[in-house]
Amino acid sequence: MRSRYAAFAVRDTAYLLGTWHPDTRPRELDLAEGPRWTGLDILATTGGSAFHTEGTVTFRAHFTAPGGTPDSQYEHSRFTRHDGAWVYVEAV
Repeated sequence: MRSRYAAFAVRDTAYLLGTWHPDTRPRELDLAEGPRWTGLDILATTGGSAFHTEGTVTFRAHFTAPGGTPDSQYEHSRFTRHDGAWVYVEAV
C-alpha cells in the first residue's frame, strides 16, 4: 500500500498498473492533472503477511486538489497475491 501511495505521489503509472490485479486493472491511467498527495495514514490492516494470500488495508490519503484545496481520500482496499506478488484488487 505504501509503495502504491508513493507511486501516485510521483505519478508512476507503470508501477501502479503493474501492481494492480489484471481482472480489475484499467487499460490506462492518466495522472497528469491529479492532486498533489501530501500524506498517508494506515488506519487498519488484515492479512497481508508471508502466510496470507489476501489482505485489506484501510487508509486515509491526504492531498491538495488542483485548485489548492486540501482534502483526503478514505478507502478500505483489498489486496491479493497474483503470481507471487501482492496486487491491488479493489476498494471494498
